[in-house]
Amino acid sequence: MTDPYDSTQDTTTHINTVRVFLAATIYRLEQRRLEHDASKLQSPEKEMYDEFTPKLRELTYGSDEYKASLAAMGPALVHHYENNSHHPEHFRNGVNGMSLLDLMEMLCDWKASGMRHANGNLSESLKINKERFEMTEQLAEIFENTVREMVW
Repeated sequence: MTDPYDSTQDTTTHINTVRVFLAATIYRLEQRRLEHDASKLQSPEKEMYDEFTPKLRELTYGSDEYKASLAAMGPALVHHYENNSHHPEHFRNGVNGMSLLDLMEMLCDWKASGMRHANGNLSESLKINKERFEMTEQLAEIFENTVREMVW
């Protein structure tokens, strides 16, 4: 007669493997944290942000005036999007080209960006960006669920 199966070793191996994968993911997020928007500090972006950041701060996110300012930022903003994968504009297929790591960085970016505006509101930004980037209802709900778990 054989001894009954004891799952302890298999479960412990599984737990440790997931821990390694989570640690690797945290490492990648840490790299993103350190590198976030570094391109804004160099030409051609630096000059553009010097000019437009004070203007954007006074505008309501998603308004026609805000959209016009984005359009006026021209090639320097295109450069920013090309060099930062946490923007849907980085990808030919928008949000659908993004990874979960891109999405997490983007969500944190939206939160921080909203804090620069007198009327900034992440919940409102999520609604605007759902439409702006043609996000599915499922993804929008995932963002809302994630915001509830974030500590900020």
